[in-house]
Amino acid sequence: MMQLRRGISGPMWLIGRTRPLLGSFALTALAFAFVVPILWMTTTSFQAGEKMFQLTTEWIPSVWHPENYPNALSRASFGRYFLNSGIVSFAVMAGNLGFCTLAGYGLAKFHFPGAKLILLLILSTLMLPLEVTLIPTFLVIHKFGWLNSYQGIIGPLLVDAFGVFLMRQAIVSIPTDYLEAARIDGAGELRILWQIVLPQCKPALAVLAVFAFRDSWDQFLWPLTVVSVDRMRTYPLGLVQFGDDYGNPSTEQMAIAVLATIPVFLLFALLQRAFTRGFGLSGLK
Repeated sequence: MMQLRRGISGPMWLIGRTRPLLGSFALTALAFAFVVPILWMTTTSFQAGEKMFQLTTEWIPSVWHPENYPNALSRASFGRYFLNSGIVSFAVMAGNLGFCTLAGYGLAKFHFPGAKLILLLILSTLMLPLEVTLIPTFLVIHKFGWLNSYQGIIGPLLVDAFGVFLMRQAIVSIPTDYLEAARIDGAGELRILWQIVLPQCKPALAVLAVFAFRDSWDQFLWPLTVVSVDRMRTYPLGLVQFGDDYGNPSTEQMAIAVLATIPVFLLFALLQRAFTRGFGLSGLK
């Protein structure tokens, strides 16, 4: 019997020791697969134009060409495009943080008839791609006279079903006793939301902020639909227009693409501490 137990415990012990190593290896390989295209794009942006089409990749350029960046920026109004994308992205991020938090708080802590049905209807919109609602949304924006304007680009993106669900799940984990005690002390709902709920939802707020900013910064189809003048182009529209001009070197296109990734990286670096906490925090500390 002792020999049988030893024979069984040996392989099980080996599996227990190798499982974390296999998980680390899989995560490293996945991270490498995501990072390689960014590294290739960055190193290509510092090379001469003909280097991009070689069969072998030159990961460290033999001759650096930092002039690709100022040359690319001078070929179009990328300063204006960058400003437009910044205004749109920050407005969309602020709108999602505000509206999704309010909706999530109402669905999580208020019991009223049809609450589950409303949540189900909100989640069902996740199955509808933008292309399905593109024409009705465009007609509404056209009726309001918001074409070629910031409000036309921002309006349909201010609330997202994923954000409502994310904030609802984060607020559900907060004990209701905290809220009831605050109500007994005379606190209003907005004060409870600001002083009790939001401080305990920082990880969810950080994730929502990064996702909302990234999605709006990379948004292409909707701005393309409502914008027809150059002064209102966002950065993705300017990048595609820059790429359609066959007189522009490909390495300069890579330089513009590298610059387009910087704001998202900076926002993630700023919110990294709250972002990496995850969503396992409860209301108790």
